[in-house]
Amino acid sequence: MADQTRSGGPLLSARDRTLDTIRRAIITLELKPGTPLSENELATELAVSRTPVRESLILLREEGLVEVYPQVGTFVSLVDPERVRQAQFIREAVECTSLAQARPPFSADHVGDLRVLLGAQREAGGGADHDRFFELDEEFHRSLLALAGNESAWRTVNAAKAHLDRARRLSLIDTRPIGELVEQHTLVVDAIEAGDTGTAVEALRSHLRAVFEDVGRIRDASPEFFSDGQPRRPVRRTVTSLR
Repeated sequence: MADQTRSGGPLLSARDRTLDTIRRAIITLELKPGTPLSENELATELAVSRTPVRESLILLREEGLVEVYPQVGTFVSLVDPERVRQAQFIREAVECTSLAQARPPFSADHVGDLRVLLGAQREAGGGADHDRFFELDEEFHRSLLALAGNESAWRTVNAAKAHLDRARRLSLIDTRPIGELVEQHTLVVDAIEAGDTGTAVEALRSHLRAVFEDVGRIRDASPEFFSDGQPRRPVRRTVTSLR
């Protein structure tokens, strides 16, 4: 039986904590595409044995976030444009279908909560706080699913979009100002407040598809972060620290 927290919820196992930490470091680009990974060094940094690190890397490999090259080593995978496309397809299908099912009039409380999120996003943009904006962006899109009672579908979206999230973070850093994304969100909320679900769906679809324009520009500027479909044999380098 799993250990319990003081509030009665289950504690994460050492493997789950390790997996969450490494996965988050990959998605947030703390560990950039192509970074070499060492079981020993990760275990030391995370204060765990090699076993949870090894198990985590196996799971991350299955997810496509880690690549293993025999006699060379283990590396953070390059961003795969095809996986980005597939994740975007899933996300657009789920989020736009959910919003299309939402029926006005929408409660003032729900619209007010969305406005509060927009304000917090503008504040994050003003401070160039990309990590905070990314968290608020996730909350915004979960809230749109909740508008039609489909918030639980976020688990499906989240499970599919690891490669997409890396591309989105690269776009925040290199191509698209946060303010532009906030204005796209604002168009969605304006239409929701007006009870115009059709316009809200189209504004959301346009917003979600903007990532493809960004991926093309980022790939041209930083091709070393992206897979080109051809096998590559990386050169072993010193592992990048998580600290």
